[in-house]
Amino acid sequence: MTLINKFKKLFEPIDLTKGSIYKTIIVFTIPILLSLLFQQIYSISDAIIIGQNLNHSEISGINDAYAITFMFTEFFIGLASGFSVLIAKKVGANDRIGARQSLLIQMLLGLIIGIIFSIIFAYLVNPLLGALDISYENDSDKYNSAYYYTLIIASGSITMLFYNIAVGALRSVGETLMPFLFLVFSTILNICLDLLFIIVLKWGVVGAAVATIASQFIASVLAFVYLFVRYHEFRFQKEDFKFSFSYILEHLKLGLPLAFQFSILGIGIIVMQAGIIAFDINPTISTYPAENGIGAAYKLSNFLMCPLIALGTSMLSFMGQNLGAKNHQRIKDGFKASMIIGTIAFAIVFVIGLLLTINGAFLYIFLNKDKITNETIKFGNDYMYVMLPFELSLMALFVMRNSLQGVEKSLYPFLAGVAELVARCLVCYFLPALINGGAITSTASEASYIALCFADPVAWLLADAVMIYPIIKHIYKNKNLTVK
Repeated sequence: MTLINKFKKLFEPIDLTKGSIYKTIIVFTIPILLSLLFQQIYSISDAIIIGQNLNHSEISGINDAYAITFMFTEFFIGLASGFSVLIAKKVGANDRIGARQSLLIQMLLGLIIGIIFSIIFAYLVNPLLGALDISYENDSDKYNSAYYYTLIIASGSITMLFYNIAVGALRSVGETLMPFLFLVFSTILNICLDLLFIIVLKWGVVGAAVATIASQFIASVLAFVYLFVRYHEFRFQKEDFKFSFSYILEHLKLGLPLAFQFSILGIGIIVMQAGIIAFDINPTISTYPAENGIGAAYKLSNFLMCPLIALGTSMLSFMGQNLGAKNHQRIKDGFKASMIIGTIAFAIVFVIGLLLTINGAFLYIFLNKDKITNETIKFGNDYMYVMLPFELSLMALFVMRNSLQGVEKSLYPFLAGVAELVARCLVCYFLPALINGGAITSTASEASYIALCFADPVAWLLADAVMIYPIIKHIYKNKNLTVK
């Protein structure tokens, strides 16, 4: 078998209700992981282009904008993820009409919700920047960079929703090759547009945002075209439009809680970003070492999280299909297997992360050498040293959250999201100032900054604690899991 054929075989549709559980989960997860890694390649390339061509204030503005755009984009990703559970369940039950109706409802709800929330998000840009103490008067370059980048992403993030709806439908039938290829195409297009808009046309931050939205839009169109051409069972028929109102509510009950849960996590990140910005508050500081240092650390941590996120994503489809097939024992065994696989993945990620912190090596990937100082390295490395050991709890969070979502127990992941928000807010608002013995500025102690870095681990641990009981109840002890 040639290398190309082996690669194609890796992406062949998989029936998640049969075969070795370990092999099935790993094989299904690998293409998702490759997709996430490729997505991170774009993010890294984007960061390199921005880091090499923009000034300190503009880079800081984009780093701050990430906290806000994360909330917007995660809302739509969560919505699509919740929707995907229903279509996976219908495919697992071999209900073609139900699967088509689910896709139709997702597209209609996606259009309505997407337009409404894109408008809401656009109006929230200025208030949220104000919450981060980013204003035109303080630093016009930083404000303009954050404002225009956030506004464009917020206005066009509906494209991400439709892309994830299409990909969710493809993954529901075990298709992973084409979502990967669409992502590869989108990534290459995005990088090319970045080079064109930022370097050639000198559009700066606006160019970076426009490139992102344009590439996502084209990828979503191609994904839907492929879906309808390749899978005839998804081509709509007259009877598909006779869906019940209760079926719409079923989608909303699964989609909206996960959407709000994901966006709640974004609020927590905004709170944390506000805490980080405080460490750069000083009229004489123009290099923003805390914001740029931890901005690079975030990008590295997002890359390292890819195996853990991929494993969690695979559990959505695994649980959904086996729920539709009414195979509860496989659901239980699949959860156990995923935790073991995830622990091994964590160990590998931990070692790689530590190696990349040596002499602040990872910062040189994302920032020009003249933008890196000892302070920048200190802020970036301190966050990584705190965060890395606790990625084991993050892995457990991804697996538990998606497993419960996959068996249609969406309330608990939502409550876990609320717990994360509460934990981050409490740590960020009180712990650094308490340890510093006063308000946080650029002269605050390193210990107070490390205390702030613990906001993420504390949030993950509290969210894990919230989901332990429902995991025991609905995965381990429920021998008669019902299918709606």
